[in-house]
Amino acid sequence: MTATVIDGKAFAANVRGQVGDHVAKLKSEHGITPGLAVVLVGEDPASQVYVKSKGKMTVEVGMKSVEHRLDATVSEAELLAVVNSLNEDPTIHGILVQLPLPGHLNSDLVINSIDPAKDVDGFHISNVGLLGTGQKSMVPCTPLGSLMMLRDHHGSLSGMNAVVIGRSNIVGKPMAQLLLGDSCTVTIAHSRTKDLPAVVRQADIVVAAVGRPQMVQGDWIKPGATVIDVGINRIEKPEGGTRLVGDADYDSCAAVAGAITPVPGGVGPMTIACLLANTLTACCRANNLPEPVGLTA
Repeated sequence: MTATVIDGKAFAANVRGQVGDHVAKLKSEHGITPGLAVVLVGEDPASQVYVKSKGKMTVEVGMKSVEHRLDATVSEAELLAVVNSLNEDPTIHGILVQLPLPGHLNSDLVINSIDPAKDVDGFHISNVGLLGTGQKSMVPCTPLGSLMMLRDHHGSLSGMNAVVIGRSNIVGKPMAQLLLGDSCTVTIAHSRTKDLPAVVRQADIVVAAVGRPQMVQGDWIKPGATVIDVGINRIEKPEGGTRLVGDADYDSCAAVAGAITPVPGGVGPMTIACLLANTLTACCRANNLPEPVGLTA
């Protein structure tokens, strides 16, 4: 068996296209432009690249893009003041504070200072609680993108056995909640799970989000299962240099699975696409307009 490759890059381009169409409609019919503000503290190179990409794609879909770049030594009070100003700005519908923050700043405090309705990362404790109780919320982007790809590949997920490897607040836990919401039977596994390979072999859907390069092996996978690989790890190449790999050993898993996301080009591109989708959703909710179909959980 050779797995079907779930092309996240192409899927994300389609999502961005749908977002762009909705934004154009909002502008022409209601005179409304969704706005996304990103706050970047410090000079972290990876964060700078990510923020630049977010800004570029925000503009490409016709949204308003705002960036606040703050010095790494910014005080907590100054950062909270910036967030509060964005909370009160009616032209801003989505606020994202780029993580990680410098060590002297309390990330939980900062994230929970964002208006939950504008929390397009879905990290605010109110959105976590709403998602966990099956209510309307802002949904974290990476799990949302993974869910979209699963729905597209399978149609209904009802009754399927899903194993989520990883229990982070950013991916593992919200992913499990989303799969429960689609009527999967869900197991959250992690590095201390006893006989992890045996647990994974029961799964029709495997979401690998544990942060360990190539941890999930092909002999862990039930024949025909779908593997969603959330991991992004940089490893050394034998001949020198580095390459990106996921949390699943791609070659061995692809030989057994029915479908698999590659790394790079799988879940990664969906994260920014879903950030844009969340901003659009937040804008529609703020203006009491119908939410875009298929772009949220």
